[in-house]
Amino acid sequence: MKHINVTVTGRVQGVYFRAATQETAEFLGITGFVKNQTDGSVYLEAEGKEETLKEFCQWLNSGPPAARVDKLDILVGEVQHLKDFIISR
Repeated sequence: MKHINVTVTGRVQGVYFRAATQETAEFLGITGFVKNQTDGSVYLEAEGKEETLKEFCQWLNSGPPAARVDKLDILVGEVQHLKDFIISR
């Protein structure tokens, strides 16, 4: 089990990014949360198997069709045994 903290920058707000991230995480069996930041980025924390998180990050690198991802900043964090994957306010 691994935990990652990810900041996604680009055109990632107002383009269905959080909802699509939640759907993708749930499909992959990843737990955590995603939320918009005031600077226009999206922040998320995710937990799962290392290989599954790699697949998830590959998806995050492009996001949903209307998004434009410029950069992913990924940091490894401490496993928190999160439940579900939610959109946080």
